[in-house]
Parts: sequence; C-alpha cells; structure tokens
Amino acid sequence: MFRFSLPSILLLAMTAPLTVAASSAGPVTLPMPQFRYETDWLKLPAGLTMGEVVAVAVDGRDHVWVLHRPRTVKDRDPAQVAPPIAEFDEQGRYLRGFGGPAEGYEWPGSEHSLAVAANGEVWIGGNDRSAGHGDDMILVFSRDGRFLRQIGRRGATRGNFDRRNFHAPGDIFVDDRAREVYVADGYGNQRLVVLSQRDKAFLRQWGAYGAPPPEQAPSPAPQKQMPVSGEAKDFEGVHGVERARDGTVYVSDRGHQRIQAFTATGKFLGEVVVNRGLANPLTVSGITFSRDPDQRYLFTADWGNGMMVVIDRKRLRVIGTIGQAGTGPGEFKGPHLIDSDSRRVIYVAEVQGRRLQRLVPVDR
Repeated sequence: MFRFSLPSILLLAMTAPLTVAASSAGPVTLPMPQFRYETDWLKLPAGLTMGEVVAVAVDGRDHVWVLHRPRTVKDRDPAQVAPPIAEFDEQGRYLRGFGGPAEGYEWPGSEHSLAVAANGEVWIGGNDRSAGHGDDMILVFSRDGRFLRQIGRRGATRGNFDRRNFHAPGDIFVDDRAREVYVADGYGNQRLVVLSQRDKAFLRQWGAYGAPPPEQAPSPAPQKQMPVSGEAKDFEGVHGVERARDGTVYVSDRGHQRIQAFTATGKFLGEVVVNRGLANPLTVSGITFSRDPDQRYLFTADWGNGMMVVIDRKRLRVIGTIGQAGTGPGEFKGPHLIDSDSRRVIYVAEVQGRRLQRLVPVDR
C-alpha cells in the first residue's frame, strides 16, 4: 500500500457553459440540466501520473475514488505511477492509494470496475477475457487498503450459470440499504448477478427482459458488437448497473444500445434505446442519477461516441446529450463509468482521455 499526504491546494478550474443538444425523439419531459466543466482538478503528489482512468466512485463523505490502469503508462518509471486505487477529497486533494499485484489475491489483468460501500469496503473488478487467465473474480479491500476477500478465481469461469465465478464483470453497485451487491457480469457473460454483501454469497441472477441468460455466452466474447435492428432477447455487453432510491435497478446493455429497468428481483419494467444508429455501436456504459429527492435524471456515458446522455429516469425517455468527442473541457474521450455526489456534481472517468472530468451544476 502507498500513502502520501499533501498540503492544502487552491484548485483553479476552467469553467464555461457546456454545449447540450435536446432530444428530437418525442416531447421533452424535463428541462435539460446545465453544467460547467472542470478537467484539471485532481491533484496528485508531485511526480506521480495516472494511466487510463476507468472508474470512479463517490463515498458518503463525498470523497472521490478513482481506479486507473497503471500498466498503460509506458513512458515512466513504475515509481512515478500512482497506485491503481486512489482516494481524493471533495476538493481533489490526494489522500491515499493502494492496490496492484501482491501475494494473497489475484489482481485483475485489466482494471475496470469500482464501488465503495458505506461500511468502507472497496470492491474492484477487471475485464481481461484471456483464455484461461480471464478476470473471473472480484476483490474486496478495506478503505485503508487491507485485503478482505476474493470472490471467484482467475480463468475459472463456467459461463452464465456459474455461482462462484464471473467473467470480466463490467460494473459493481453496492446497495447499502439492502446489503446486496449488483454485478454487471457482461464482458464475457450475459447476466446481472446479485450477491449478499454480508457473506458474499450468490443470491440471484437474470438476463435481458428478466429472463434467464443463455446457457452459453459467445466464446470467445465478440470484440466488436454491431447495432441491432430489433430487440435482442439477450444482453450483449452488460456494462453498468445502478439502483435508484425507489428500488428500480437500471442495467446498461452497451452492445445493444439500451438501458433496461427492473425490480430488485428481476422483473422487467421497461427500456430506453440510446444513440442507436450512430457511428459507434458501443453506447451506454456507466450510469448515475441526479441527487434530487426523486432522482429525476439518469445520466449515462456514451463511450463510443464521446458524449453524455441525459434521460428522464421515470419515463425512460432521452432528454438530450452533453458534449462531443474530443479532449477539451466539455468534450469526452472514452467516457466510461460515472458517479455523482451530494452536491449534484457528475464525475466522468475517461479511458482514452486519461482524466476524471467533473460536471458542476451552473447554479452551484
């Protein structure tokens, strides 16, 4: 484990209105939220850098946790690369970092997903699908970096009905109220899995439309999913999962450009198609909600087309989009997993952009 301390830093951020586009599909049901953007607000210790930024999670103190891929940094000495898991305070000051290969657990071959529970547990997963060496496990640490538990084993997947292993899970969500953990097991499998947070035991699972997943997922999993014209009966790239305060579970099916809504037991409630027909078919990635009492807005990252999409959560209707592909403020390069804090700030992990951009409401 690595630990650093930093003096207080005055954060200077570039701010300007975001470019937004309203939806042309049906009447607008909610006003489009407006943000300013901040791209250079995280403050690492001098001399440290990050690689591809793949995931972000905000804890109950509004501390921001970031997961990145140190092995994607090729031009630095390893000592100059930040640990894969890093904690920052709400002002962007670096607090601690830990993780990486070590004795006692199997570290992912490709870091991918991150969740932080109210009890301090830090959950991570990877998306390496190499034959016999896939990231078929999830690791759990304490908030100070102590290893607690491994669920599953590397390269041990037995497919969509395996109750012990995953196969390159795309996202993790901890439901602190129900003490359950949702796993979007979708790079290699085609299912949503629910675990007990207490003993990490398998509880239930389902596939698209609440039906059982197929007996056998594609092997090897497809490297590029193509657009679909109809409503595919199975998931193809279960990439994000989030549960709203009203109990509704939202699952992003990235390869089929849709988000599906379920009850906590897997009953299908509805779906919304997102950016189907654009240049890149890999659209919906991470999911988060607005922090108003009713969580009226659902935000999702369109990884392939470099934008954020804003959805009326209850009506499952696209309201509009934010930004475009690019590297400037208010633009996105590989927007991936996302989260929000109590101040209504949206955090976007950008893989190819190698940064954590935050969208701050203009009325803050």
